[in-house]
Amino acid sequence: MKRVMLTVAYDGTNYCGWQIQPNGNTIEAELNKHLSELLREEIKVSGVSRTDTGVHALCNLAVFDTNARMPGEKISYALNQRLPEDIKIQNSREVEPDFHPRFVPTKKTYEYRIYNSEFPNPVERLYAHFTYVSLDVEKMSQAATYLVGEHDFKSFCAKGAQVETTVRTIYECTVEKQGSIISIKVSGNGFLYNMVRIIAGTLMEVGMGKLQPEGITDILKAKDRAKAGPTAPARGLTLVKYDFL
Repeated sequence: MKRVMLTVAYDGTNYCGWQIQPNGNTIEAELNKHLSELLREEIKVSGVSRTDTGVHALCNLAVFDTNARMPGEKISYALNQRLPEDIKIQNSREVEPDFHPRFVPTKKTYEYRIYNSEFPNPVERLYAHFTYVSLDVEKMSQAATYLVGEHDFKSFCAKGAQVETTVRTIYECTVEKQGSIISIKVSGNGFLYNMVRIIAGTLMEVGMGKLQPEGITDILKAKDRAKAGPTAPARGLTLVKYDFL
């Protein structure tokens, strides 16, 4: 028996998120199906980031155990021949039998993209949230600095989430604009349910002038989801980087 870790990239448009769901197809279900067929044994992967419906990833991680003789580094090549075009393995390798990336110190980086222009761009429709309302990027950037550090992010967590603590550490939160694309990048040691999308929605409220940058401090102190902005649509969100600390 050996354990293999996969680095998985996917376009989440046509999937009900990462985790297996009764109401539709998921990334996890596709991996289990094609790995089981390839290795001729029942395989169940265990992922790190349970991305939501419509969310994308360049580097989600998953591990699975197998008795197959195929070398870990070769599995990516064989599996990619079977997977659909919107899911592809970027790397596969054997790891220690008790290793799971969910239980070691890591830094995840998410990017939320906004297409801010007078008219929508069809090419960006699946990978960026469109708004024609002018956004003040400088104020959004100022507001983002208040999120950096260790805070209780309960106000930025969807209601009903079952977690032991809502305290998380944000290492970096930036807002930049190139052309019509506004990019919000958030790096942290972990994220709550819908946390990055709520951050994006709240920063857009700042950009629209509905909230002052320093108002982020009051939202954090309130520990009340109703005080933060709306949850931004899933299509703009991508897991872009995963670092082991």
